[in-house]
Amino acid sequence: MKNIMVFVLLCMGQIVFADTPTVVDAKATFQNGTWRFDIALSHGDTGWDHYADGWGVYLADGTELGYRELLHPHVNEQPFTRSLSGVQIPEGTTSVIIKPRDTVHGIGADFEFTLP
Repeated sequence: MKNIMVFVLLCMGQIVFADTPTVVDAKATFQNGTWRFDIALSHGDTGWDHYADGWGVYLADGTELGYRELLHPHVNEQPFTRSLSGVQIPEGTTSVIIKPRDTVHGIGADFEFTLP
């Protein structure tokens, strides 16, 4: 019985205390009049119940410019990089905010990115 209790507590701790997703690298390239973003995320994906499920590109005022949905967990692929093309950024904008999110906590910490 004691072993079962320890196992249950460990599983609960993994769910409750798992970190929000973090942007660990970002790249952007201007091509054909729009921007392509390659964003690397790190997150303690535990499976279908808790995983990084997307990231978005935003202006400083909160306007969403594009969103990359992630459709499955990346338990054994950390960190991982996914791309989003066709992002239109207003002329004169020098930086954007990347906001990662997961299925449990929602939006993680903002990552300010200066455009090249």
